[in-house]
Amino acid sequence: MVFAAIAYPGMSPVVDPDARVLRPGRGHLRARRDTGARHRSCAAPRRTRGWNWASRDEQGESMSLMTAGRRVLITGGTGSFGQTMTRRLLGLDVAEVRILSRDEAKQDAMRRALGDERVRYHVGDVRDPDTVVRATREVDFVFHAAALKQVPSCEFFPLEAVRTNILGSANVVEAAAQNGVSSVVVLSTDKAVYPVNAMGMSKALMEKVAQAHARNNPNSVTTVSCVRYGNVMFSRGSVIPLFVEQIKAGRALTVTDPTMTRFLMSLADSVDLVEHAFHNGRPGDVFVRKAAACTIGDLAEAVCQLFDVPFKLDVIGVRHSEKWHETLASREELAQADDFGDFFRVPLDARDLNYALYVSEGDLGEGPTEDFNSANAPRLAVAEIVELLKTLPEIRAELALRDPVLAC
Repeated sequence: MVFAAIAYPGMSPVVDPDARVLRPGRGHLRARRDTGARHRSCAAPRRTRGWNWASRDEQGESMSLMTAGRRVLITGGTGSFGQTMTRRLLGLDVAEVRILSRDEAKQDAMRRALGDERVRYHVGDVRDPDTVVRATREVDFVFHAAALKQVPSCEFFPLEAVRTNILGSANVVEAAAQNGVSSVVVLSTDKAVYPVNAMGMSKALMEKVAQAHARNNPNSVTTVSCVRYGNVMFSRGSVIPLFVEQIKAGRALTVTDPTMTRFLMSLADSVDLVEHAFHNGRPGDVFVRKAAACTIGDLAEAVCQLFDVPFKLDVIGVRHSEKWHETLASREELAQADDFGDFFRVPLDARDLNYALYVSEGDLGEGPTEDFNSANAPRLAVAEIVELLKTLPEIRAELALRDPVLAC
């Protein structure tokens, strides 16, 4: 994939031999000491050592072994991620996939599209604790994708975002723990980092709910971890389907501001990230996939090139609480993160409230001076975006309808 070997700006791939980790009791304080003369403006996350990370092939084999004959629940399972993950699981000899969502029409469409008796559909809302408890009974694994994701909608109805994204997520975590679920992976967003809108704030607190469970229940049989990623191309809410519809209607493409930057990720990459967390996650971990970014203007131009239409924009201005650039990992998180090639792992800060144990130990040293954001991430050129878009099944299908030659 295009993102496979992206490194964080300013990072050195060399492991600092003087980096050390102090772990008094269950807590930890990471301390770095730079004995070299070379100045480093951005301290790199630690390269992973002493942890058995799986390669992608090993991860796929392990996923098959772990899910064969097991029951998996996907909340919000009729969405883009849920349908993709369901198809993936059905190919791994899973015993049952449970779909929990509010929309019975989408469930019916999914039932007819899949035609697989191993998929069971539960109509309900994660806001209702009893519904989630019932849905998680005798389940082995949970992928929590149910959420309110539209930034403008959450700005007008922030308490709805609280009820679904925070309280609903707490219901999922608590029900999973109550029913002895082995692993829960909750899906977060880049908007949760330095959030400026209600959706991002609610997702940030969702991450805190997951981490608080790990911190307060160290002996729980349920491992709760998080994944965080940026825009998933052609998913529900993505701007790309809107661009395609506008091209088909012969209209100019509407953009908020062409200089805004966003991360790009395919649905397949999002599933890879969740599988990575599922296989490698420890309680409270947050996994971030390194992604490339582009400007909204370049993305629009790439779509126009792909469909062989003139490049015309209608700049409509910034919507409620939108950011010019999104952040996938903060500088504070990178100071603690493990770097595993395609991914960052941000471990749980498992210290308790007895901070006196830590203030006199360790040499804090120098921390990162930059976040990992869509402004300093590797920037895709228009030609690279075109090639990336060609990998999307939805784009290929649209091109085939328009002109079979363009789909090649």
